[in-house]
Amino acid sequence: MGKVDPVTLEVVKNALTAICEEMGVSLQKSSYSTNIKTRLDFSCAIFDHKQRWIVQASHQPAHLASMYIMVRRVLADYGVENLGEGDLLLINDPHEGGTHIPDIFAISPIYFQSDLYAYAVNIAHHSDLGGKTPGSCPGDSTEIFQEGLIIPPIKIVEKGIVNRDLLKLILANVRTPEERAGDLRAQIAANRLGSRRTIELIEKYGAETLFDCMEELLDYSERRMRSEISKFPSGVYEAEDHLDSGGVTDDPVKVAVRITIQGGEATVDLSGSDKQIGNVNSTLAQTYSGVAFPFVCLTDPEIPLNDGFYRPIKVVAPEGLVINAKYPASTAGGWETATRVVDVIFRALSEALKDRVPAASKGSILNLSYGGIDPRNGKVYAFYETIAGGFGARPTKDGMDGVQPHLQNTQNAPIEEFEINCPVLVEQLKLIEDSEGAGCFRGGLGIRKDIRFCDHSATFSVLAERGKFAPWGLFGGLGARTARFIVNPDSERRVDLPSKAVYGLRPGDVVSIQTPGGGGYGDPFLRDPRAVFHDVCEGKISLERARNVYGVVIDPERLKVDDHATTNLRSRRQL
Repeated sequence: MGKVDPVTLEVVKNALTAICEEMGVSLQKSSYSTNIKTRLDFSCAIFDHKQRWIVQASHQPAHLASMYIMVRRVLADYGVENLGEGDLLLINDPHEGGTHIPDIFAISPIYFQSDLYAYAVNIAHHSDLGGKTPGSCPGDSTEIFQEGLIIPPIKIVEKGIVNRDLLKLILANVRTPEERAGDLRAQIAANRLGSRRTIELIEKYGAETLFDCMEELLDYSERRMRSEISKFPSGVYEAEDHLDSGGVTDDPVKVAVRITIQGGEATVDLSGSDKQIGNVNSTLAQTYSGVAFPFVCLTDPEIPLNDGFYRPIKVVAPEGLVINAKYPASTAGGWETATRVVDVIFRALSEALKDRVPAASKGSILNLSYGGIDPRNGKVYAFYETIAGGFGARPTKDGMDGVQPHLQNTQNAPIEEFEINCPVLVEQLKLIEDSEGAGCFRGGLGIRKDIRFCDHSATFSVLAERGKFAPWGLFGGLGARTARFIVNPDSERRVDLPSKAVYGLRPGDVVSIQTPGGGGYGDPFLRDPRAVFHDVCEGKISLERARNVYGVVIDPERLKVDDHATTNLRSRRQL
């Protein structure tokens, strides 16, 4: 095996991973916003001096390939020769290798004995970066300029000193400058820590040995990935799904994939997708993450995720389509499209890998933001969150209830923190009965969250999906309940919003966010009646749904399954 013995390679690999994990702890603990410190919407990585992704901590799957695309693009444009020791680049420009405007990347060169050796990199989602709506993910944007402050590659730290003028310029364009300043300082601190720890590792093992370990780690991941993909049945697999709309019309937007598996390689062709439109356009960085995630799930979880992981995977994503937006397209909802890329790849491979692919999960990032002037202190507030939903049923298990699936690995924002930071009252937060996709194994349940806006007017923005097209089931499993967004759901002033909208709230208005469930797997009439009974007892499935959809008759007075009536009901359908 090359120049490095296996023991040293394993130790160095875990040491590099630990550096990224420690960067993440630093970023989380020193940040100000709920989105970073509590929801954990960030990722940290180490790249080598050739700008190759070496290791990334297990933070956000959405960032799997985002940094892989971004770092090379940014450094090629900015010029490595223009960077020095102690510098840090900041960038969020979606059309220069980024994702959407709230995601800010921080890139720091790591020097050892005056030589450029590696890069410390992190990405963090900021709760607001200006634009037409709080949260910088407007549900009605049509071009990038409406979505917030665009940051090209700028050297905000030079020789260890923060450029105060650039920082002032950024903070002058956001609604919550104190929070943004705190989160930016946290990103800078995380990279400084990563740089320091990497230098310590070089000093311990030597520059040459550590570099040899990085080279071997990339080659190792490539060999393992080629071996894993070679186990997939060779062939061509196709699927398509749709987004509710592009936000500018009600017309659905197609995302289509054609996957060719041959000789240990996979070609993922997304050229059958619709042209870019509205605010759901994905950048190439987002699309690459959507492609990467299913292959991570369907191959050996012990394979290190790095540059070598991608070598056997070719992505075809022509510019100008919804999966590779061209300037100056809006990209606020790009993660919604990347999420749909995950869905169509799983769907395409479901026939070839029946025992490993789940039904569709909630299928939406659900970008939700709220903002106004807090009557308690007269200050502007802006709050961004996503809310969990149902996980798709699996070949041998039910889907999980109320989770952030696939590209999302974020936490839910705690009610207490939300209410402390914003003038709101969360009136209910619960699982939605009968929201699962029925099946032999059922999908997970969606969540309902009702928020009252107290004593002030506010702006509510929703940029989401699965309001029209339900998360699909597999092999006889049924689709799940779709998403719903309702203002004042229990009053005469009720307003049903589409999955992309900006709405002005009056004092006392209630917003009800109801997230999708997960699709079912297999025929619902084959579900164990005891499992249906258990779900009824827990309030997850109604008596009527148990009977009409699962063919299970439950005696409500005796609280038990009527086996005779269930057998008769199920047998009548078979006739």
